[in-house]
Amino acid sequence: MDSINYEALAEHARRIRIRALKAIHAANSGHPGGSLSATDIITALYFAEMNVDPKNPKAEDRDRFVLSKGHAVPALYAALAEKGYFDPEEMMTLRKIGSPFQGHPNMHKVPGIEMSTGSLGQGFSVAVGMAVADQLDAKDRRVYVLTGDGELQEGIVWEAAMQAANRKLDHLTAIVDLNGLQIDGKVDDVKKVEPVDEKFRAFGWHVISIDGHNFEEIIEALEEAKAHEGQPTCIVAHTHKGHGVSFMEDRAGWHGKAPNDEQLAQAIKELGGDN
Repeated sequence: MDSINYEALAEHARRIRIRALKAIHAANSGHPGGSLSATDIITALYFAEMNVDPKNPKAEDRDRFVLSKGHAVPALYAALAEKGYFDPEEMMTLRKIGSPFQGHPNMHKVPGIEMSTGSLGQGFSVAVGMAVADQLDAKDRRVYVLTGDGELQEGIVWEAAMQAANRKLDHLTAIVDLNGLQIDGKVDDVKKVEPVDEKFRAFGWHVISIDGHNFEEIIEALEEAKAHEGQPTCIVAHTHKGHGVSFMEDRAGWHGKAPNDEQLAQAIKELGGDN
């Protein structure tokens, strides 16, 4: 693996968080909490791990990323903009009528989006299908899927997880954004999903638990997943909803609420300024 510039990753993540929040603010609608909890994971994938080319977004040998928790798409749009898939200003039309930057990913509208998601659990299942297709076609590329912990309440996830293990899809990596909160409050209070690591292990997956905001741990886990053979890998990433913004962090109320002018200004200040 090439040497990783962790300071550069942190700077990418900082700008991604700010752009995601600015787009949600402009739309006066969206999901900041889960976007911010997933940002470091998405940043590591696009700027240190995946084989992708914004100049050729449909390259045959590209790795693919599926955002199964589709409501966190502001973070993905911002990462794609940061990577050079499109001008960052374009995503400021988020959720506007006629904008390709919809509130959930649409693979037909925005370059770099591999799957239209939003119905929870669907993206996880499709990612498994992608990995099965690659296995059948003997394609040497990787599939990554990011799911939320609340999303694990969907049965389709576990049916797909069984299939992935049954087919020994070792080129598939699932990442659980385990921030402990969902739209109705604490995940444990709505429908307990823990112990996530033991459940995936029981379903036949190789499991790694990490701090989802520590780039060194994220990169190390992704590399371990790439080297592991005979099983799909699940990275259980312990995160904080709204990470990086004090008044949003670990608060379920910021699951689907846009910041006002004053709140946006404070968030940008806390994230190190708009530069």
